[in-house]
Amino acid sequence: MPDTTPSSHTAFTALPSVDIAGLFSADSQERQKVANELGDAARDVGFLYITGHGVAPEIRQRLIDRAQEYFARPLDEKMRFYIGQSENHSGYVPEGEEKLGNGAPDFKEAYDVNYDYLSEQGRHPMLGPNQWPDAPGFKEDVQAYYRAALKVADTLFRGFALALGLEEDALSRNVNHPPSQLRMIHYPFNAEAPSDRPGIGAHTDYECFTILLPTAPGLEVINGAGEWIDVPLQDDAFVINIGDMLEVLSNGQFVATSHRVRKVKEERYSFPLFCACDYETEIAPIASLPKGRQDREYETIKCGDHLYAQTIHTFGYLKEKLARGEISLPENARNVDSFGYHGL
Repeated sequence: MPDTTPSSHTAFTALPSVDIAGLFSADSQERQKVANELGDAARDVGFLYITGHGVAPEIRQRLIDRAQEYFARPLDEKMRFYIGQSENHSGYVPEGEEKLGNGAPDFKEAYDVNYDYLSEQGRHPMLGPNQWPDAPGFKEDVQAYYRAALKVADTLFRGFALALGLEEDALSRNVNHPPSQLRMIHYPFNAEAPSDRPGIGAHTDYECFTILLPTAPGLEVINGAGEWIDVPLQDDAFVINIGDMLEVLSNGQFVATSHRVRKVKEERYSFPLFCACDYETEIAPIASLPKGRQDREYETIKCGDHLYAQTIHTFGYLKEKLARGEISLPENARNVDSFGYHGL
């Protein structure tokens, strides 16, 4: 069952915004100042906007262009790159492939891209060579955005470490070849779709945090009073949210926040980069940190195993493989929504 114990989050009605340009400064006091703002947002809300990230508009626009071109293809062409035939859970995700728990299938399609780990050694179910489509410019432009967003992720890992009173590289030292996934998501507009058919159902993200680039409204976040709050677009900003793993690492000082995408009122594209530690990283509360949630005792989980288990619980092709005995859940696999705050 999802955790519905009281949240440390406030009854916020809007997300805070943090200019992170100071995190790139050579002045340690300036970096700490911005980190404190990140920490306040992570503790009080679990979601925030960031500006001053340095990702050029043209890099973002080329990503959007490639997504629009790919999703405009006929379904049979898109299915040639179906995610179920990949080595590292990369490729096209058709509508209905994903289902969170016992909810309705998500009303969306996606193309998932991972780290593109080409070495033969150290491969895992979520870490290996990407399945790239034959669309012109797709690989080049998507990789350019992925690399730029990963630089932002590294900066945020350092910022969150400072916000927790840790050494600046306490988190980033475990981020070298992470199974950090970029999802290119298309929410088509359908005026006839049932009002209770969401773009994506309520959930928390599995990783440390997410860097989100949206093109239209639709995202909603639950506040500390259990109310759903709209997240409008903000110019030149990414949306950041805390995920399961950072909740554990921070010993509950930062809490993952449940969010959803309602039935969209216009066509929407969304590009979340789910920022994780390396596959073998043991995720446990950092010993020096006091409890942020007195009601929770966090068990140690392996980063990659947690991602893989949650993915098996969600994707149809993996559920079928599990039922046939072709794959198995990792040891100590957790159920979906084992972390975070999901309302009252």
